[in-house]
Amino acid sequence: MNLTVAGYQMAVTADIARNAASILGAIRQASAAGASILLTPEGSLSGYTPVFDQAQAAAALDEVTAAARAARVGLALGTCFREGDGQIYNQVRFYTPAGEYLGFHSKILRCGSMFPPFEGEINDYAASDLRSFDFAGLAVGGLICNDLWANPMCTPMPDPHLTQQLAALGARVIFHAVNGGRDGSEWSRTVNWAYHESNLRMRAAIARAWIVTVDSAEPVSLPCAAPSGVVDPSGAWACRAEPQGERFFSYTLEVD
Repeated sequence: MNLTVAGYQMAVTADIARNAASILGAIRQASAAGASILLTPEGSLSGYTPVFDQAQAAAALDEVTAAARAARVGLALGTCFREGDGQIYNQVRFYTPAGEYLGFHSKILRCGSMFPPFEGEINDYAASDLRSFDFAGLAVGGLICNDLWANPMCTPMPDPHLTQQLAALGARVIFHAVNGGRDGSEWSRTVNWAYHESNLRMRAAIARAWIVTVDSAEPVSLPCAAPSGVVDPSGAWACRAEPQGERFFSYTLEVD
């Protein structure tokens, strides 16, 4: 089957209204491109932070999902959100083109300090079990940033090989929402970028799955921390966005 996917490498900020406006624009572009689903970066609606206005985030979520439903565009939407259990999750929320909510993937391999007492995301966000989702008869999965590449400089948690686990759950397409740190240094440009790209390609190849990935473009004055685009099941790039600034892309996957 064929599946046309879209991704938006956007400037993710702490301004929910600004983020929502950017996502609404990307939905219009995805609709014009005939995409069935749009992927946005980690924290793209709420901002990449556990401290946000939940009421404003919920209202923006309603606005964005209503627009996507009207445009007949599904979503793999990156946001932080407080669920009914009172806990905050760093999520990719999945919606069908008809607006049906399929559920969310929450970041599992969360970032934190190397030694106890641990600080960072491992304390800020709750996690839920890994799962796949049925999107138009196709099994898909979500991963968030370090979930995929398991950067040993970013987390004290062991690598659970979530890409392979999703493949074992039947996922043929993995939507990877990223908000990578960058500072313009030579280490960022060479070591971090090379590590992220090689991990994307290796893990797509070992899982024999398509990976659709998109990073935050903020700050737009610096190149992204990781490439945005589509990696095919052999580990080759099928589609790549320019590595700096806000970029929209779409691509039609041929899924066996």
